[in-house]
Amino acid sequence: MPRELKSERKGPRQADSVVVFLHGYGADGADLLGLADPLAPHLPGTAFYSPNAPEPCVNNPMGYQWFPIPWLDGSTDEQARAGAAQSFQDINAFLDKVLADEGLAADRLALVGFSQGTMMALAVAPQREQEMAGVVGFSGRLLEPERPVEARVKPPVLLIHGDQDPMVPFESMGIAGDALQKAGFTVYGHVMKNTGHGISPDGLSVALAFLKERFAAGL
Repeated sequence: MPRELKSERKGPRQADSVVVFLHGYGADGADLLGLADPLAPHLPGTAFYSPNAPEPCVNNPMGYQWFPIPWLDGSTDEQARAGAAQSFQDINAFLDKVLADEGLAADRLALVGFSQGTMMALAVAPQREQEMAGVVGFSGRLLEPERPVEARVKPPVLLIHGDQDPMVPFESMGIAGDALQKAGFTVYGHVMKNTGHGISPDGLSVALAFLKERFAAGL
């Protein structure tokens, strides 16, 4: 049974597209919903959501996690897999509700993830019944990079990563990109130079251009 995810909403009352942010480990929805402010003037018809992950973060009780991370919090691999599987269901149910509430088709939805949120976005999007407009993944990786990507649908993917990332190695971007391309996805990439585990202005600009292009393609 999916857990209900809580999110604020930003954007026009009647939206023609929607962006859902998935935050990183130990953060909360507000952490990424702030990105709506610089993006909204360029995406005037877009509604923005950024739900809190369903579990309090073991390492940061003020924040949340999509699943525990063994090397950070002492959880087991089995607990991490179970947490990710449950959050997979939670996110899918949340996306279904958002599309129903907004009265929009799947191709008017884009996912934007950061770190652990990127891992969830890259897991959820290919398994949706209908293809969404696209996925932007900042500073993340595939949940199981050693396994081939299985996909019901193949939305375009933009991967963005800092070349000085101390948390999720920069090499993760290339590994994910190669695996997605082998599975038949259209994949774009952008390197944020001299950037650690974060989102730089140039990275956000590239993400905005991708979102504008994808939403325009669906009109």
